[in-house]
Amino acid sequence: MSQIRQPLMHPGGAVSSQPTINPLVKMYPTTLTQLARSNPFQTPLFSIKQDEQQESRQIKRKLAAAASNDADVSCEFGSNKYYALCGFGGVLSCGLTHTAVVPLDLIKCRLQVDPVKYKSIFTGFSITLREDGVRGLGKGWAPTFIGYSMQGLCKFGFYEVFKSLYNDMLGEENAYLWRTSVYLAASASAEFFADIALAPMEACKVRIQTQPGYANTLRECAPKMHAEEGIKAFYKGVFPLWLRQIPYTMMKFACFERTVEMLYKHVVPKPRSECSKPEQLVVTFVAGYIAGVFCAMVSHPADSVVSVLNKEKGSSAVEVLKRLGPVGVWKGLVARIIMIGTLTALQWFIYDSVKVYFRLPRPPPPEMPESLKRKMGLLDY
Repeated sequence: MSQIRQPLMHPGGAVSSQPTINPLVKMYPTTLTQLARSNPFQTPLFSIKQDEQQESRQIKRKLAAAASNDADVSCEFGSNKYYALCGFGGVLSCGLTHTAVVPLDLIKCRLQVDPVKYKSIFTGFSITLREDGVRGLGKGWAPTFIGYSMQGLCKFGFYEVFKSLYNDMLGEENAYLWRTSVYLAASASAEFFADIALAPMEACKVRIQTQPGYANTLRECAPKMHAEEGIKAFYKGVFPLWLRQIPYTMMKFACFERTVEMLYKHVVPKPRSECSKPEQLVVTFVAGYIAGVFCAMVSHPADSVVSVLNKEKGSSAVEVLKRLGPVGVWKGLVARIIMIGTLTALQWFIYDSVKVYFRLPRPPPPEMPESLKRKMGLLDY
């Protein structure tokens, strides 16, 4: 528009077309240049690309934040503060709940390692009360609290980190289509590190609970184990822990996430955005208990191996598994279902309550992105 072409005559008679400057450009060079650059039809691809990027950011923001206004949350989703407070929620949810069920855990471990003496839950409680008194039911509370607090820090904190990382790697559409795989991969990655943090205290806990007379407190047990077997005593159970805890955690997170999604879709009579905070926490508790039942069943055989392995010196996981057999690995399952179901429900309830208290972004159940709906023909153009 700013240049016109006029034919020029050369000495040989040939005609060529060369650009000549429009007089208007000489008069108003800056103004016309700015108008040309701001013309939306001048670079349509660039404009469309900008619009798509802006729309993508808006959709991602809607999926990331449960609150409708920035004023409703105390930090940005995915920030260091967000991950730190999620880790703190994990400390409270795992540390407090596991410590609260120490008596049941004590009986469960004794059923696994000495099924002849402790034939059932009720027999286990009566024998323990008769031999050790009420105080004996609290054996192992200190390593339980410390170990599972450290595990909760890594489990919940790293889960949020890995989930965001894998979602970003896949992109918005694939993250929705493969969301169950993301839950499984993120929880498995987080639990790998969480079990390394848990292993030393778990070894002390089982030794205190299953070997009467060995040690009554963590201060007695840890130095004694180190003197007898060295640092290996605290980490020889880490591989069985992975076998127990990684399937457990994968089921715990994936089942919980999908159960929440199904409850809001088929059971809760109104959308999540219209539910009050207490109503949302009730859904969290119910979904957590359902997930906990499946967790207990998936991880119980490995849990039996861990309990026997930490009680005995010089045994390997394969040897213990052969000795227990296909029936022995399921001893104490009922006690563990009761314990893990209640435990998992309370953990999710506490974790979500921490998010509510600190006003953290709480992502709603995932919905199919608009772009994917258009590709699948689910939207009217």
